[in-house]
Amino acid sequence: METTEGLQLPSDYLPILIQFAAALGFVLFAIIVTHLIGPKRHSKVKDAAWECGVESVGNARTPVSYKYFMTAILFVLFDVEVIFLYPWAVNFRGLGMDGFIQMIVFMAMLMLGFYYVIKKGILNWE
Repeated sequence: METTEGLQLPSDYLPILIQFAAALGFVLFAIIVTHLIGPKRHSKVKDAAWECGVESVGNARTPVSYKYFMTAILFVLFDVEVIFLYPWAVNFRGLGMDGFIQMIVFMAMLMLGFYYVIKKGILNWE
């Protein structure tokens, strides 16, 4: 909201502060309640560090194949690219022929990148 002078008042930010306080209150409430009602039995086995159900034993500096990271990065990349299809599909008629041609070029570049990834063998797990 604006005043007649075009300045914003501190009270204009009150809803944002209320929402922030409610979110912070919920987080604190959840942390405190789970700590109070959670199990209290400790043992050597229960207190051990586990990673995805596998016991963590050995050196943390064990080399990992770069293909794992390349697959994750490619997933994010192509996932973000697909997000751009949604606004285009919603406004398909409003964009006209120019929008259609731009999307064809976009999809061609996307498929060219996908073809490059397949040719490099990034997705092949040996």
